[in-house]
Amino acid sequence: MYDLLSARYVSGRKIKLTFENGKSGIVDLAGYAKKGGVFSKFKETAYFKSFSIHPELKVLTWPGDVDIAPETLYHNATGEPFPVWMESA
Repeated sequence: MYDLLSARYVSGRKIKLTFENGKSGIVDLAGYAKKGGVFSKFKETAYFKSFSIHPELKVLTWPGDVDIAPETLYHNATGEPFPVWMESA
């Protein structure tokens, strides 16, 4: 359900995502650059725009093996709740 079919750059740090189940939406990843670590590269527009969909895993990835959990992207793009297994006890 969380496999990505397409990802298109919109503007700033926004990407339009379409998932295997036909649902789509726009995610704003601007906050990730503030997290630091591997995501600090998101401050560079050229790097941010260099995303792709991993051909086997169907997740959004960037150079250097940077990715974001597909469940998180799905939740942020569609507004649907996280899967039960991700909820804290």
